[in-house]
Amino acid sequence: MAYGTASSMVRAERFTRSIPAMVDSDTPTFSFEFFPPKDDDAEVSLWDSIRRLEKLSPSFVSITYGAGGATRDRTVKLTQRVLESTSLTPLAHLTCVGHSVGELRAIVGSYAAAGVRNILALRGDPQGGLGQPWTAHPEGFDHADELVELVKGLGDFTVGVAAFPDGHPESHDIADDVETLIRKEAAGAEFAVTQMVFDVESYLRLRDELTRRGSMLSVIPAIMPITNARQVVRMAELAGQPMPTAVTDRLDRQGDDAVGVRAEGMAIATESSRRLLDEGAPGIHFITMNRSSATLEVFGNL
Repeated sequence: MAYGTASSMVRAERFTRSIPAMVDSDTPTFSFEFFPPKDDDAEVSLWDSIRRLEKLSPSFVSITYGAGGATRDRTVKLTQRVLESTSLTPLAHLTCVGHSVGELRAIVGSYAAAGVRNILALRGDPQGGLGQPWTAHPEGFDHADELVELVKGLGDFTVGVAAFPDGHPESHDIADDVETLIRKEAAGAEFAVTQMVFDVESYLRLRDELTRRGSMLSVIPAIMPITNARQVVRMAELAGQPMPTAVTDRLDRQGDDAVGVRAEGMAIATESSRRLLDEGAPGIHFITMNRSSATLEVFGNL
């Protein structure tokens, strides 16, 4: 056998590893979300987390994509580095925000050149932030299903999309959210990853309504272990999905006890994850905030 052939075969297998195939298997998937670092110190911290979590052999990891293309280049580079220097399968984020169709084609081409074959196609938040009106690029897309169709037409990609168990900020009710997911599925989406799930019942309602409508879309719930109550509450508000009182009441009872808040946050994440898996969720997607200790703890509990 020629030198390098075996390693090349391993690389080729990872390049073509299908996230939908893993999600649809009988074994639950466990995956992690990272975001591109803003400076050298943050990059050191991120790679420490990646190496620690890599030891858990996750099904895949996702790399976020900043609104308005703020982290576009860093996202592509980080995704490529994950693919080339780790054993992990990356899922690259891509949004419509601030991009023409031509620019989106170029970004997808960058992913393809790097060997990335799994993309999470998102419309993205308004450039002015949630609460501001959505304005599409004059030569771009208005909806995520258009982006899904573009990516599927550009090569052998598997495409995931976002799901909103507590309702998208611009939807009126669960029927709107289900209809949007069905349009994405019709455009070629093969799985979905939710926003942060704090209310398991909301996830189950969305999943069951999709099934009732005949959808085959697998929906992976995202869990964010709570280590800082104020930060997570603020993040939830910015995402347009205030945390349920059942969660905030448990955190409030800890007062200013940072250790108690963290312990309660780990308990909430563990309980939610266990119930989601017991109810048949295809896996858990952990939002890590580029740290590993909380995710490792919840994973160990499971």
